[in-house]
Amino acid sequence: MKKHAIIPLFIPHLGCPHDCVFCNQKIITAETESISREKILNEVESRLISLRPLNIETLEIAFFGGSFTALPLDFQENLLDAVYPYKKIGDVSKIRLSTRPDYINSTILNLLKKYGVDIIELGAQSFDNEVLMKSERGHTAEQTENSCILIQENGFSLGIQLMIGLPSDTRRKSVQSAKKTIDLKPDFVRIYPTVVLQDTVLATQFQNGTFIPFSRDEMIQTSKEIVLLFNNADIPVIRLGLKSTDFLNSFTDLSITYHPAFRQLVEGELAMDIIKQQIRAAGVDSGIVVLSANLKSFSNLIGHNGKNKSELKIEYPNICFQFMPDDTLQDRQYLLNVT
Repeated sequence: MKKHAIIPLFIPHLGCPHDCVFCNQKIITAETESISREKILNEVESRLISLRPLNIETLEIAFFGGSFTALPLDFQENLLDAVYPYKKIGDVSKIRLSTRPDYINSTILNLLKKYGVDIIELGAQSFDNEVLMKSERGHTAEQTENSCILIQENGFSLGIQLMIGLPSDTRRKSVQSAKKTIDLKPDFVRIYPTVVLQDTVLATQFQNGTFIPFSRDEMIQTSKEIVLLFNNADIPVIRLGLKSTDFLNSFTDLSITYHPAFRQLVEGELAMDIIKQQIRAAGVDSGIVVLSANLKSFSNLIGHNGKNKSELKIEYPNICFQFMPDDTLQDRQYLLNVT
């Protein structure tokens, strides 16, 4: 039985009152058509035909790609009224949406409760006001914090989205934003590296030299530090890096920070740190070294394109790598045996 699935409904740039310097929704979502009630119903029905036979444990309908609660209230209600019946009859378990911190208030939250919304994701991006101002976000860190508290007080699950490497951002500021996020105790987070996309203000700033992006290695190392903080706080990182789409892959990332396997680049580095610590602690200098991980974590053990495996074999020619049953080892656990 598949445990979890999402029926995604994209509302490209609808409702968003700002053009942030980094934003090109057409590229990010690969969606250009406006959403409508008819389109929603057709999409949900089509997805349910293939998903119903799978007996999925938790099936969600999710509105992505825009600032849902910045839409006119009657339009929000029209869209929610289209999907709420699927939750009432049990076809889906939850309804999720994403929005901006400055479009959360009691009136909006009461409407969302009326139509069974369970999860609200806030595009915080940063908790540094200078970063927010330079990115032309149109809201403050204080507004984000207040909205997070209001969402939780009204019984919704909270997700927070962060972006690393925005204008005036630094590794220290990104880490501080992560620590502030942890203080707010969200149910999960998403982490996105800033990617300089064509036809954005950020692209112009990059080309004229007024914006200097993080290098890919800086982005990976900063993300690694942040992910470790969230792991230690038991806050799931449900996405790390932009979702790979054919449309996105066809465009040049002017800053060369985009990578379709960005998560594995980061988690492979985290795995390597753990492995090296274990090897040092064991005082390994000879013999056969066997490293084990469960199926989910094995690719991180090996590293992207076998990077970890190749590097370790140079120093330990007799090193071996093996799967262990998922009920033997936990995720991100790497078992070291020396014979």
